[in-house]
Amino acid sequence: MRAHLGDQLVIESPATGIGRRDGEIVGLHHEDGTPPYDVRWSDTDEVTLVFPGPDAHIRHVGHGRPGTAEESAQPEAGEAVARPAAAPSAATPNPGDIGRRVAVERNRQRLSRGETARRARMSPEYLGYLEERPADPSVATLIRLADALGTTVTALRGGGIDLPPGQGMALLHPQLRDLSPEECRTLLSTHGVGRIAVSTSDGHPAVVPVNYEVVDDTIVFRTAPDSVPAEAVGTEVAFEVDHVDEALSQGWSVLAVGPASVVTEPDAVRRLARGAHTTPWAGGQREMWVSIRPTSLTGRRIIPADR
Repeated sequence: MRAHLGDQLVIESPATGIGRRDGEIVGLHHEDGTPPYDVRWSDTDEVTLVFPGPDAHIRHVGHGRPGTAEESAQPEAGEAVARPAAAPSAATPNPGDIGRRVAVERNRQRLSRGETARRARMSPEYLGYLEERPADPSVATLIRLADALGTTVTALRGGGIDLPPGQGMALLHPQLRDLSPEECRTLLSTHGVGRIAVSTSDGHPAVVPVNYEVVDDTIVFRTAPDSVPAEAVGTEVAFEVDHVDEALSQGWSVLAVGPASVVTEPDAVRRLARGAHTTPWAGGQREMWVSIRPTSLTGRRIIPADR
């Protein structure tokens, strides 16, 4: 039996009618993940040292192949089992949103990982796992972390998502850096939602969000012939995409300027429709493809000054 921090230990008694018990593994005592484990039980929220018996198995969370839950059990008496040694993981840490918010708040308060773990009544190793790997901690764990950091569970979960972006705390020493054309193209190529700025037929400016794609360095989007974005055709327009990371108080923006035209060639329209990553969120009949070929491509990124 081998486990990782954050895995679930499940105990199911062989006696009929006896319920199961499960808990989150918050502490390891051996580098290879073998027992015993520190387990925080879901029914009592208490942490105990557990030496799993034959009625226990591990449900791995976030390890191995996506969509699978690998379970291991103690072998029957007399059964010989050969297991290869566990290879050390070389994966690059990929923190989830909750872990990033925890780490940012901890660093803002100049708290060490050990001190934060002590306040939250958890092992520093488990806190490290939360900060460095995608995880789904229990509500009880989030409550203790929020209390230790002087914040709220809602904030750690990304509460306030409906508020306008950029209302978080600014970096202490921000650096505004210009992006190269290559960096701008890379950020643009992620597709998604961008904003097109046009002058409408009544002479008023308008900025409208659209789902877009990038094909051969050309920005394309679908719209309806009588819509505001359709008024971009035959004019020079500005198209902007950006991303704001509230957890890290960082962000970037890219601005493309160029002439817009309607795509009329049937084969080109079919290729665009087949290769589209998404349909327009606005719904309705939006079969008119508009292309923007940038003549100017600029961007900026806000990062910490020491990077």
